Order: sequence, then structure tokens, then C-alpha cells
Amino acid sequence: MNFRLTFFAFMTLSTLAVSSLSADAGEHTGHFRHVVCFKFKDGTAAEEVSAIEKAFGELRGKIDTIIDYEWGTSDNIEPLNDGFTHCFVVTFKDKKGLEAYLPHEAHQAFVAQLKPKLDKVFVFDYTAR
Repeated sequence: MNFRLTFFAFMTLSTLAVSSLSADAGEHTGHFRHVVCFKFKDGTAAEEVSAIEKAFGELRGKIDTIIDYEWGTSDNIEPLNDGFTHCFVVTFKDKKGLEAYLPHEAHQAFVAQLKPKLDKVFVFDYTAR
């Protein structure tokens, strides 16, 4: 893995860890987080990206193991995001929630919509502490 991608991953996870400290310390302990970052292919139209953003958000209403969802676009001051523009954080009660989510037909349909537009993806899963 190249330095920029490693640094981007470290900074993304550090930001998530620090932001979680501002919440009630025990509120989310033990929840399982699925962090996904996207870099879209050059030439992907803004409308196509918007449709993917919307479709990802709609998974929360289709897959009952999702207990929280948030996302944002890169707002980096330093040019270390390695071209990744979008970060999505999906929260489950536990790892079994993610295990049910991944093969779910709604998630698979989303992946089929996403794949042709995707240049790179970075995924990191963890249990909140």
C-alpha cells in the first residue's frame, strides 16, 4: 500500500476516533463500524455520483441491521486523500449485522450500481471502543 493511501487511512480513522470521543463515552461502545471510502472514475457525472450517494443512504431503510449511517465528502486541507472523495460510515449492533448486510440483496444491487463508476475503494471495519 502506498504512503498516501496509508496516511489517508490513518487520518480518516483518527478523525473518526476523535469525533467519537465527543459523544457519550459508553453510548456506542461495542458497535461494529463499516467505513467505506470511494474514489470515482474520472468522467463520472455529478448526477451519477448523486444517485450513488442517495442509493447508499437508502440502504438504511432496506437493511434492518443498520443502526446508524453517516457520510461526507473530502474536505481535506492537505492533499493526502489519494483521490478519495467520499467516506461512508455504517454502524451495526455487532459484527453479525455486517455479516447479514454484505450479502443482502439491497446491498448487492447497490454494489452493482456502484462498481462501474468506482476507481478505488478503501474499507475498514472495527468494533467501537
